[in-house]
Amino acid sequence: MAAPRLPPLPTIRDILKIYRLNAIKRLSQNFLMDHNLTDKIIKKAGNLAGSQVLEIGPGPGGLTRSILRRVPERLVVVEKDERFKPTLEMLAESFSAINGKMDIIYDNILNTNIESLFPEEKKRTWNDKPPDIFLIGNLPFSLSTHLIIKWLHAIAEQRGPWAFGRTKMTLTFQKEVAERLVAQPFGEQRCRLSVMAQAWTFPTLRFIIPGKAFVPKPDVDVGVVSFAPLVKPRTQHDFKFFEKVVRHLFSFRQKYSIRCIETLFPKERCKDLGLMMYKLADLEPTLRPTQLTVEEVDRLATAYKYLLEKHPELELFEYRTSRRLLPLSKTKDIIVEDYTETEMLEETSSKSI
Repeated sequence: MAAPRLPPLPTIRDILKIYRLNAIKRLSQNFLMDHNLTDKIIKKAGNLAGSQVLEIGPGPGGLTRSILRRVPERLVVVEKDERFKPTLEMLAESFSAINGKMDIIYDNILNTNIESLFPEEKKRTWNDKPPDIFLIGNLPFSLSTHLIIKWLHAIAEQRGPWAFGRTKMTLTFQKEVAERLVAQPFGEQRCRLSVMAQAWTFPTLRFIIPGKAFVPKPDVDVGVVSFAPLVKPRTQHDFKFFEKVVRHLFSFRQKYSIRCIETLFPKERCKDLGLMMYKLADLEPTLRPTQLTVEEVDRLATAYKYLLEKHPELELFEYRTSRRLLPLSKTKDIIVEDYTETEMLEETSSKSI
């Protein structure tokens, strides 16, 4: 049977004129008018028929219309700007005409308890196929990186939408951010965001939307990225602990990675403890941060955790407040696989680091 059709609606461009709605610069608002592009985004999101969908920041409802045409069981939209209330209520009323359900929440997505939005019966185990729940959004540039880090953290801890299983996301980002999310080792865009996204999800850059397709036209193009949470993450470390190692690792992108790792330790001990980490991880200190795979970063994190277990006082050290002196005299007797620190230093002294 053919899917029910929405009643005729004014175009997004007409709605903006009728209600005199202009994009607000401080909210990073850019409206996507081309329904062919919104349909293309939603097609990449997956099979929405009969599913639960959360749309973040619908604005005047361009993506919303494309979602509704796929006839989900229920659509929830979270919009901070109440100027769009008439347009969103018009869409909800049109969807109800074909027995669809659309709920509108006027709030900041950062303050929204997303887990409470979905019914318990939609829950699946993590190892099962993904639930019929989708997160979709044309995100403001000013919020997108903060949001994806927040949601990667939730994925790692299987909470929020990911308490229901491996919920998929399709989101828009500034083109450069989108490219960083999917960048592979040795790629120019490889960065902290690449490693964090790829440790817990499989991100896919679907396509690029030219900036001219938006109103007002942004200075950059836009990338559409889908995220599929991994059944088995590429690290078993705690999210914040792993993120700390990754953050330090990419503190100096063009230097040898060991120089970055050394910032985890006090100045007077950073050389030998940095070498110890690389020995434990079985990695060359001359590798650049951008050359490391997620698995290699994970091995460095495991090595760092080992050092913290042996010498808990190291955990108190903060690079930005490095004037603080710590009692590190006991760290001189670390032994790994019959190598003392002195022997390890002698073994690597001939290498260019």
